[in-house]
Amino acid sequence: MNIEIIAVDKLREPYLRDGCALYQQRLQPLLPVSISEVRPSAKDEGIIAEGEAILRRVDSDVLLWALDQSGHNITSHELARKLSAAEQTGCRRLVLAIGGAIGLSPALRKRADFVWSLSELTFLHEMARLIVLEQLYRAAKINRGEPYHR
Repeated sequence: MNIEIIAVDKLREPYLRDGCALYQQRLQPLLPVSISEVRPSAKDEGIIAEGEAILRRVDSDVLLWALDQSGHNITSHELARKLSAAEQTGCRRLVLAIGGAIGLSPALRKRADFVWSLSELTFLHEMARLIVLEQLYRAAKINRGEPYHR
């Protein structure tokens, strides 16, 4: 299964770019993950334009998970089980949508097959990308029965 993270805006902080690159490199032999970005919309366009930009990149047969603070909190082991279950259904592509600073559009949340909350805490949307990559790596290691910390 291929995973694509579609995120609003680019990473500006070097430490976040470095962290994301590290986890993408670690994930590559376990679970291919690509990242694409959409432009943030002007304030007058709001989250609607960002949601539409993400949805244009998501085919109807693709499994879509949206990251949103109002979503479901899950453990790392539950994430591993959800990824495994998605693979077992024959899903060939999973898209994880990370909204911008103003959140996700209602249309994107409605289209999502699963809405995932990383925490009840609020994170920078840029930091969410790093956390998602780290959790995908952890889940891949759990599914392989390998220790995470090496």
